[in-house]
Amino acid sequence: MVRVARPSTVDLITAELRSAIFTGALPVGSPIGEVEMSSQLGVSRSPLRESTQRLVQEGLLTASPGRGMRVSVIGPEHVADVYDARLAIEGQAVRLIIRSGAAAVLDRLENAYNELVAVSAGTDARAIGDADLAFHRELVDSAGSRRLMQYMATLAIETRIASFSDPGGYTVRRSVSDTYRQLLDALAAGDVAAAFLALERQFAEAVGRLTGSDEDVETVETPDGEELPEIGPIDFAERAKAAEAAEAVKAP
Repeated sequence: MVRVARPSTVDLITAELRSAIFTGALPVGSPIGEVEMSSQLGVSRSPLRESTQRLVQEGLLTASPGRGMRVSVIGPEHVADVYDARLAIEGQAVRLIIRSGAAAVLDRLENAYNELVAVSAGTDARAIGDADLAFHRELVDSAGSRRLMQYMATLAIETRIASFSDPGGYTVRRSVSDTYRQLLDALAAGDVAAAFLALERQFAEAVGRLTGSDEDVETVETPDGEELPEIGPIDFAERAKAAEAAEAVKAP
């Protein structure tokens, strides 16, 4: 039996803040007031402060002298850097997946791809964006490296922040890039070079769209006035149970 570590209060607050940033419940550039946030989450200020410091170290929050903390903004000038980091992580995940030769991995990725194709037929920008990132999270999770998974978790939120930071609003590509199919075919063939090239092309397309250098891609926009999730008190018992179950699944 593997003993699963119980998440601390700080862990749970940190996870809640990450989720709020990812969903947009905490908009990019918005201030994080200790008094207001601790009241919303139903926690004391001490563990909240420790949680926000963690997120500053991850780059999801920005601390400025005299201005406190704010949700980070990732402008066009930093988008390529986010995708360069993702290429390093996901490229290594590709190598590990091909080295392992696990057929079940390809089945899970095919399922994630099919979900992306299905939601891309609609007009829900958030659902399309979620399915896209879910595919890439599945790619990295399938490599079996806990550290790569941790890095990708942060990069997924940074990718979402970059999209939220677009002055034109949150938009996603309407059609699924051919590079997804190319990536899956390369994985099935065990061709590392072709898989890496498919990722590289895919990310170049994303950078072009997010920086405005490629305006020919048809996109889906989030409608004005879309309701965002609200931040409420944390149900610590329920969150701890869910976190323990997730860790138990990952344990060898």
